[in-house]
Amino acid sequence: MNKHHDLTGSSPDQQITLRGPGELADALPYMMGFHPTDSIVLVALHGSSGRFGGRLRLGIPRSPREWEPVAAQLAECLIRGSGRRGPRPDGIVVFLCQDPVGDETGDRVMERLRPLAQRLRTACGGLDVPVYEALCISDGRFWSYCCPDARCCPPDGTPLALPGTSVMAAAAAYAGVRVRGSLRDMERRFAPRPGPAAEDQVRALDAAGAVLTFRILDAQGRQEVADETVALARLLLERMAAAPRADGDPAADAEDDRLVSDDEAAEVILGLQDRETRDRAAQWMEGQEAAPALRLWRVLSRRCAGPYTEHAAATLTLAGWVSWSVGDEPGARVALGLALRADPEYVFARLLHQACNEGLDPETVRRCLRSQRDVPSQGASPAACPEAHRTLAARRRRGRPARPSAAGPDQAGSHRTHPRSGAAPGRPRHGTAAARARTRAARRSGQRGARSGR
Repeated sequence: MNKHHDLTGSSPDQQITLRGPGELADALPYMMGFHPTDSIVLVALHGSSGRFGGRLRLGIPRSPREWEPVAAQLAECLIRGSGRRGPRPDGIVVFLCQDPVGDETGDRVMERLRPLAQRLRTACGGLDVPVYEALCISDGRFWSYCCPDARCCPPDGTPLALPGTSVMAAAAAYAGVRVRGSLRDMERRFAPRPGPAAEDQVRALDAAGAVLTFRILDAQGRQEVADETVALARLLLERMAAAPRADGDPAADAEDDRLVSDDEAAEVILGLQDRETRDRAAQWMEGQEAAPALRLWRVLSRRCAGPYTEHAAATLTLAGWVSWSVGDEPGARVALGLALRADPEYVFARLLHQACNEGLDPETVRRCLRSQRDVPSQGASPAACPEAHRTLAARRRRGRPARPSAAGPDQAGSHRTHPRSGAAPGRPRHGTAAARARTRAARRSGQRGARSGR
């Protein structure tokens, strides 16, 4: 990297200057809040000092044929999005993060991704914003695609600094900023558990779906199901609150799983597919309710196994909303990105994801939800709340880029390019008939599909 380009990260209390690609590579996890894995990351730079601005992350597309349209989309999304919020970037830093697989080595990963780095540089340059630096991070080392000087950027790469020893690590420790681990680790907390437990949960979902199909055919039955779902979810939330855990501990997640039976999980998961029911549950977003609610939504997301994976869009969105509401933006982007991977057309997740990326204050949505606490039969999502709807929908309409795949880019978050998935290939399609029956019944009753929480 050109040594004259000193990049500055700033906060109201302090300013940190990063010199050279090594310090820049070491700073990436602190800028994102986690170690991005299998990711393209673009960071906007402003001013002559290169002050950090907006960040954008997307999973690296598996097919090189997608690289050119993805590069164009990412460049447009970051540059034009920054322009809508303030000044356009003066420059961009690109990171390509991917670990070797099998016999592959880090330098081979770097060479394989070189065409992607070039497409990103070309796409940004085509919008009159230069790429100051493009780094590949793989297998604990980094390489520069821009610096030809082997003295500072050798062909075999440069080892990353030991954790906690960089300038950015010291500043983050002083500011109380922590890195959660890898993106893969964060996503794993929401992933269904394989094996017999998942099969038992699918059977419970099948049974609950067969019962609910007939109850939601009339308005009274739908309202009764909604009330029962909220009451049971409240009971489970109180159960979580009575057993506090250390957040981030895998063993704690396993203990939380044991607090919810398969039948209880099935009833709440299916009940939350109704939009208004989900919006009532979204009111548990702050104070003493927030932490146990987030744990509950994680548990229920892990129970959406087999053909019910798309049903996790509701619980993942609730998890993302609670995280964003309490100020955990990295966690919010991970959960909302997974929700959009489960269902790319899930409107509530798309609105929250856009609002989080645009830097909107979550208080706008919180006010709407607070106003509905005494009106249990009416939802309060951004689509139902005039104030939030005007703010979020207006932003969403401005310059929405075309998406090259089922998932769009995640600014500073966790949303990968991934096809919309149903049952896994080669696995028994348990529950399909029940799920389809609920879909037909819900459509006849005026809802938007069985997962009407959109």
